Amino acid sequence: MGAIERNGYRFVPEYSVIQQNGAIHVYNREEFIEEIKFRFTGEIPGLDQIEDMVNQYCEDHGIK
Repeated sequence: MGAIERNGYRFVPEYSVIQQNGAIHVYNREEFIEEIKFRFTGEIPGLDQIEDMVNQYCEDHGIK
């Protein structure tokens, strides 16, 4: 699962199958902005779940 880019922002997902949690690291250009933590079930988090979180973050922060 690779990074998602939106208007100069980069969203890099990381996750632990053993702990069933993950985070999306948010960068603006090369500057780290924040970490969005999440939980999931199964072998890997769903791509739809990650895209939904990125879309919600962009909407909440006015990123087009």
